[in-house]
Amino acid sequence: MRMSAFVVTTIVSFIIYLLFTFGSGSDSADFILFKLWSLEEIIIGIILSVLVGIVSRKIFVKKSLRMLNPVRWFSFLAYMVGPFFVSLTKANFDVAYRVITGKINPGIVRISPDLKTDLGVTLLANSITLTPGTLSVDVDENSNDLFIHWINVKEEALGKDVVDHKFVCGNFPKWVRRIAE
Repeated sequence: MRMSAFVVTTIVSFIIYLLFTFGSGSDSADFILFKLWSLEEIIIGIILSVLVGIVSRKIFVKKSLRMLNPVRWFSFLAYMVGPFFVSLTKANFDVAYRVITGKINPGIVRISPDLKTDLGVTLLANSITLTPGTLSVDVDENSNDLFIHWINVKEEALGKDVVDHKFVCGNFPKWVRRIAE
């Protein structure tokens, strides 16, 4: 598992490096690869990717290689382009309306999304934080419950210990389960 974690981390790091340095090549190069990246960029990318692979292999790939499944990556892209983008757009209009009218009821609520993996909890917390009007404040590490600062706590949620996650983040947990668990 150690070697495969190193290889996976190094390859992913190198691909990300190539994406960031795309276009550093020369138009006069004979080989098509060198039109996109210079030889120096490729060599530096390999060296840096190997170093990143050595340092962070235990962080990037923990116990399983399930996130290497291309279906999960396409599910993630579908989630980002579909439900997340729609929620992001709605939330922007909602926050703009609340700022203009002053109709806010801020508070911190606890949701229990029933996610089992750290990756799932992190993905959900980041999705919530990126959505205007909500902010992930804390995680209960024993139950993986999230504490969310919400710009407009609904009356149905007031006084409850755990709020239904559909009020705060809609169907995000369902998508996160498909991707990360």
